[in-house]
Amino acid sequence: MAGVFTAQMSVFKGRWRLYVVLLNAGVTPWPEYSFERAEPVPTFTERLEALSVLGFEPVPGGEWRWVEDSKDPDDPSSPVVLIAATRVRSRTGAGA
Repeated sequence: MAGVFTAQMSVFKGRWRLYVVLLNAGVTPWPEYSFERAEPVPTFTERLEALSVLGFEPVPGGEWRWVEDSKDPDDPSSPVVLIAATRVRSRTGAGA
């Protein structure tokens, strides 16, 4: 697998999870890592370690960007959902 991908991180079922979006991958499941907690937010170092476990690394100069979403876009009082994203590539020498 070569190229640049988007890694995203969000809370799902009460736990932070990091996953790499593989568009046009057919039925291949996206690589995913669970931090097994909702708080605190995983540190930068923890995110790097999770990406490494999945066989990826941030692209040079890549930054994590945070966006705010809501559980129900039609309800302004709906709880906020935070999503972090960064660009990644297959780790050099990794078989991901």
